[in-house]
Amino acid sequence: MEKDIKCPLYKKCGGCQIQNLSYEKQLEFKMKKVVGLIGRFHHVEDIISMDNPYHYRNKVQAAFGRDKQNRIISGVYQSSTHKIVPVDDCLIEDRKADEIIVTIRKLIKSFKIKTFDDNKMTGFLRHVLVKRGFSSGEIMVVLVTGEEQFKSKRSFINALLQRHPDITTIVQNINNRRTSLVLGNKSIVLYGEGTIKEQLCGYTFSISPKAFYQINPVQTEILYNKAMEFAEISKDDIVIDAYCGTGTIGIIASKYAGRVIGVELNKDAVRDAKNNAKLNGIKNIDFVCADAGKYMVGLAEENLKADVVIMDPPRAGSDINFLKSVVKLSPKKVVYISCNPETLKRDLTYLSKNKYKIRKIQPVDMFPHTEHVECVVLMSRV
Repeated sequence: MEKDIKCPLYKKCGGCQIQNLSYEKQLEFKMKKVVGLIGRFHHVEDIISMDNPYHYRNKVQAAFGRDKQNRIISGVYQSSTHKIVPVDDCLIEDRKADEIIVTIRKLIKSFKIKTFDDNKMTGFLRHVLVKRGFSSGEIMVVLVTGEEQFKSKRSFINALLQRHPDITTIVQNINNRRTSLVLGNKSIVLYGEGTIKEQLCGYTFSISPKAFYQINPVQTEILYNKAMEFAEISKDDIVIDAYCGTGTIGIIASKYAGRVIGVELNKDAVRDAKNNAKLNGIKNIDFVCADAGKYMVGLAEENLKADVVIMDPPRAGSDINFLKSVVKLSPKKVVYISCNPETLKRDLTYLSKNKYKIRKIQPVDMFPHTEHVECVVLMSRV
């Protein structure tokens, strides 16, 4: 299949694990994977493909460093290593974001700004993160630096804005720790408001540097609308949005529900979620900073109910305590949005043995050219 590879960095980078397959073969590969893992629970619907499976990533991050010839490079870490693969443009990343990163690479050379050395823990520019709202057109640039002092800061920002006047906001994030995490704890707004806005499923969401937001907005709308279709929420229903993050799913569900409760352990995400609800004028939603499993056990012990639980856990899936809390609370329906069919299989095995029957399974191709596949699963209480 060598002739199907369009990206010259395919073997070096490792980010697009199945780009050697044609898009049709990729979809077949993903369907086979999902059916093999969870097909025994219920019939699996045909995977929902992407009309244009390129340049879909609205969030692009690049590490900065130097090559063996001491030339400034920027790009992605090679899979399972700390070696930077130089990238100018990527087939799955937003084109505009890639252009901005290349401009920054040229500017730091002319401004004599040093790149960060992870081994010596010295230097200045460590990473650049670009987020773009595909619907709004707003663009955020985050300069991740190893120290706070930014020489020629104003001149640098003016030069960047002169070349890319469509940038909405620029933020400096300081990360001076020896860590694999891209962002540090302190951020300084250098230009604009420090956030951008984006529209999804008819709602507006504010995105901050650290906020989690789905990276493929086109397929996210399809995924979330499918979750709402499966849930069949009525105006009398109480809905719990577990692992709610910045509140996207709960806010979309609020249109159909009597009341929505979003539960999230990350306090920064809860703050963003509350702001997003306010931004959209939504009154029938509350956000709680808590462990979702413990919160639901507490509801059950007080003889309070929820009609629908929507869960969208990380790749590791749910832990056993959360699954036990679902069974204890005993909602009529559970909608599970999964980004990992392996952990989904484990969690469905537990729930199917404890009062729940799997009714629908819908895979969605959120990340073309990678091996990842999302699924929406509907379960109802037996």
